[in-house]
Amino acid sequence: MTSPEREYVSAHLDDLHADLDAWLRIPSISADPAHAGDVAASAAWLAEALRRTGFPTVEVWPTPGAPAVYAEWPSADPDAPVALVYGHHDVQPVDPPELWVHPPFEPTVVDGPDGPELHARGAIDDKGNVAFHLLGMRAHLAASGRDTPAVTVKLLIEGEEESGSPHFADLLRERRDRLDCDVVVVSDTGMAAPHLPSAVTSMRGLADVELTLRGPAVDLHSGSFGGAVPNPLHAMARLLAALHDDQGRVTIPGFYDRVRPLSDRERELMGRVPFDEQEWLAGPAASRTTAGEAGFTTLERIGARPTAEVNGMWGGYQGPGHKTIIPAEAHAKLTFRLVADQRPQEIGPLVQSWVEANLPAGIEAEVHAPPAGVAPCASDLDSPWMDALLSAIAQAWDSRADDVLFLKEGGSGPEADLVEQLGAPLLFLGAGLPTDRIHSPNERVLLPMLHRAAEATAHLWRELAARRPA
Repeated sequence: MTSPEREYVSAHLDDLHADLDAWLRIPSISADPAHAGDVAASAAWLAEALRRTGFPTVEVWPTPGAPAVYAEWPSADPDAPVALVYGHHDVQPVDPPELWVHPPFEPTVVDGPDGPELHARGAIDDKGNVAFHLLGMRAHLAASGRDTPAVTVKLLIEGEEESGSPHFADLLRERRDRLDCDVVVVSDTGMAAPHLPSAVTSMRGLADVELTLRGPAVDLHSGSFGGAVPNPLHAMARLLAALHDDQGRVTIPGFYDRVRPLSDRERELMGRVPFDEQEWLAGPAASRTTAGEAGFTTLERIGARPTAEVNGMWGGYQGPGHKTIIPAEAHAKLTFRLVADQRPQEIGPLVQSWVEANLPAGIEAEVHAPPAGVAPCASDLDSPWMDALLSAIAQAWDSRADDVLFLKEGGSGPEADLVEQLGAPLLFLGAGLPTDRIHSPNERVLLPMLHRAAEATAHLWRELAARRPA
């Protein structure tokens, strides 16, 4: 099968590859203040690339943190729908650097079993997912013979997603008059496998908590005081061990009160996704066995159920040899992935009450929970915009819209802010794969996935225009 969009993309792949080679060399690590200049340079690079593509309006929007990039290309059709593309240009830290086979900011093409792979930090998360829109827009215009896109296209590419998007909601409020749209296209996700056209339909929310337990006022000699005073590390170990019951459910009272149950339709749709659990364990999961909430499949656990995870715990002496003490303090970091209709701002108080109810005598607790967090979000499976997305993906993957699989993304991002501030429905179009080692050493993107995604976005603008509101 072929199409004018595919022919254009195929003839201009070198442009996409050259763009990524230049952009991925910029170490735009938003979490590290030492790279603030690099994040600004990344925004400037993208702004120039968008101008080169033909966007008549391109602006770099400052924030109290890292800059975002805004672009707009109005359709000549005054009644055309308006689509806003969301992504981010910042990247994760590269630690530990010694585990990278190739330098993380020297893009390297490697032959893989499914085709050529591009290895670099940000190759898919999220510079690759943004870059395919540059080629996709040009393919759309060339295929349609238009001077302007069939829909008005806006892009908002932020610079702090990998740092929790602390200023994103404020930016949306401040720039609200520029961001009106009918639909938001999120390009920060992926698909099930190279040969399986699929669309993400939801993302989980996120709340984080840091616990500090205090016992004696100072570190004490374990020989003189051990067995006679409370040990905060013992208390922390017992507390965290009680975070889940023997069925893998979170034990915090009230945690599941707002959880929307999975419908039979949702479970049936998720069940269509081919999933080899042993292959997943040996590959991206790098684990010996599965674990989690009883009564749910692994795919349901990681995409459609809420979780509580201990991300780190520390306290006392951690140097060489022994220091025989009872430590004064113990610490732990926890995160909670949330599903519809949970509210991140309610998790901190629930944890506070649970900790207070389970503290042993002589131990004091401090629970620090940032008030904002990230809310969960989801697409409307029955909207005409979703029909347009499925049709675009199907054309790029030589498939049928009815055969496009639905995925639930286990990760979290600021997409709920877009829904809340702009009041527009979400679509997800991304080219990532579970094997792309996102956030890990040796991040990669499968280049054929980017090529197909560029074609899909070229189809998408035409398909959205055909479904304009009445």
